[in-house]
Amino acid sequence: MNLKDIKQKLFPVIKVISIVAIATAIGLELWNIQALTTNNHLPIILNPVLIIAHLALSAHFVEGIIAACYAPGKNQKPIQYGIYTFFVGTIGLLELFENHSQIPDFFKKSGI
Repeated sequence: MNLKDIKQKLFPVIKVISIVAIATAIGLELWNIQALTTNNHLPIILNPVLIIAHLALSAHFVEGIIAACYAPGKNQKPIQYGIYTFFVGTIGLLELFENHSQIPDFFKKSGI
Protein backbone atom coordinates (compact mmCIF):
# COMPACT_ATOMS: atom_id res chain seq x y z
CA MET A 1 0.00 0.00 0.00
CA ASN A 2 1.23 3.46 -0.80
CA LEU A 3 0.77 6.59 1.28
CA LYS A 4 -2.27 7.78 -0.67
CA ASP A 5 -4.16 4.54 0.02
CA ILE A 6 -3.28 4.70 3.69
CA LYS A 7 -4.50 8.30 3.91
CA GLN A 8 -7.80 7.45 2.20
CA LYS A 9 -8.49 4.63 4.66
CA LEU A 10 -7.01 6.06 7.84
CA PHE A 11 -8.03 9.75 7.75
CA PRO A 12 -11.82 9.13 7.98
CA VAL A 13 -11.31 6.87 10.99
CA ILE A 14 -9.07 9.42 12.70
CA LYS A 15 -11.62 12.17 11.97
CA VAL A 16 -14.44 10.24 13.64
CA ILE A 17 -12.29 9.37 16.66
CA SER A 18 -11.15 12.99 16.93
CA ILE A 19 -14.67 14.41 16.79
CA VAL A 20 -15.86 12.00 19.48
CA ALA A 21 -12.80 12.68 21.67
CA ILE A 22 -13.11 16.48 21.40
CA ALA A 23 -16.85 16.37 22.10
CA THR A 24 -16.13 14.20 25.14
CA ALA A 25 -13.40 16.60 26.29
CA ILE A 26 -15.81 19.53 25.99
CA GLY A 27 -18.39 17.60 28.03
CA LEU A 28 -15.80 16.78 30.67
CA GLU A 29 -14.74 20.42 30.87
CA LEU A 30 -18.37 21.52 31.27
CA TRP A 31 -18.86 18.91 33.99
CA ASN A 32 -15.73 20.18 35.75
CA ILE A 33 -16.92 23.81 35.54
CA GLN A 34 -20.34 22.82 36.88
CA ALA A 35 -18.73 20.87 39.72
CA LEU A 36 -16.51 23.80 40.64
CA THR A 37 -19.39 26.27 40.67
CA THR A 38 -21.42 24.03 42.98
CA ASN A 39 -18.46 23.31 45.29
CA ASN A 40 -18.30 19.66 44.24
CA HIS A 41 -15.38 17.74 42.80
CA LEU A 42 -14.98 15.31 39.95
CA PRO A 43 -13.95 11.79 40.91
CA ILE A 44 -10.19 11.65 41.50
CA ILE A 45 -9.77 8.98 38.84
CA LEU A 46 -10.78 11.56 36.20
CA ASN A 47 -7.93 13.99 37.01
CA PRO A 48 -5.49 12.48 34.46
CA VAL A 49 -8.26 12.43 31.85
CA LEU A 50 -9.05 16.07 32.62
CA ILE A 51 -5.39 17.03 32.11
CA ILE A 52 -5.36 15.24 28.74
CA ALA A 53 -8.64 16.97 27.83
CA HIS A 54 -7.09 20.37 28.66
CA LEU A 55 -4.12 19.63 26.41
CA ALA A 56 -6.24 18.28 23.55
CA LEU A 57 -8.65 21.21 23.62
CA SER A 58 -5.78 23.69 23.73
CA ALA A 59 -3.97 22.05 20.82
CA HIS A 60 -7.14 21.81 18.73
CA PHE A 61 -7.99 25.44 19.53
CA VAL A 62 -4.57 26.57 18.27
CA GLU A 63 -4.98 24.41 15.14
CA GLY A 64 -8.42 25.96 14.55
CA ILE A 65 -6.96 29.48 14.83
CA ILE A 66 -4.17 28.60 12.39
CA ALA A 67 -6.68 27.13 9.93
CA ALA A 68 -8.91 30.20 10.21
CA CYS A 69 -5.94 32.46 9.46
CA TYR A 70 -4.80 30.52 6.40
CA ALA A 71 -8.23 29.56 5.02
CA PRO A 72 -8.87 32.73 2.97
CA GLY A 73 -5.61 32.19 1.10
CA LYS A 74 -6.84 28.72 0.11
CA ASN A 75 -10.32 29.93 -0.94
CA GLN A 76 -12.05 28.60 2.18
CA LYS A 77 -14.32 30.35 4.68
CA PRO A 78 -12.25 31.13 7.81
CA ILE A 79 -14.86 30.46 10.51
CA GLN A 80 -16.10 27.29 8.85
CA TYR A 81 -12.66 25.86 8.33
CA GLY A 82 -11.50 26.91 11.80
CA ILE A 83 -14.40 25.03 13.43
CA TYR A 84 -13.84 22.02 11.18
CA THR A 85 -10.15 21.94 12.07
CA PHE A 86 -10.93 22.38 15.77
CA PHE A 87 -12.93 19.15 15.69
CA VAL A 88 -10.77 17.03 13.37
CA GLY A 89 -7.37 18.36 14.43
CA THR A 90 -4.20 18.17 12.42
CA ILE A 91 -5.90 16.38 9.55
CA GLY A 92 -7.88 19.56 8.86
CA LEU A 93 -4.64 21.50 8.55
CA LEU A 94 -3.14 18.84 6.30
CA GLU A 95 -6.18 19.00 4.03
CA LEU A 96 -6.04 22.79 3.96
CA PHE A 97 -2.42 22.85 2.90
CA GLU A 98 -2.91 20.04 0.37
CA ASN A 99 -5.54 22.30 -1.21
CA HIS A 100 -8.24 19.65 -1.59
CA SER A 101 -10.19 19.78 1.64
CA GLN A 102 -12.94 17.35 2.47
CA ILE A 103 -15.28 19.54 4.49
CA PRO A 104 -18.48 17.59 5.21
CA ASP A 105 -21.53 18.43 3.13
CA PHE A 106 -23.60 19.62 6.10
CA PHE A 107 -21.30 22.65 6.40
CA LYS A 108 -21.70 23.46 2.72
CA LYS A 109 -25.49 23.00 2.73
CA SER A 110 -26.09 25.05 5.86
CA GLY A 111 -24.11 28.03 4.57
CA ILE A 112 -21.88 28.24 7.65
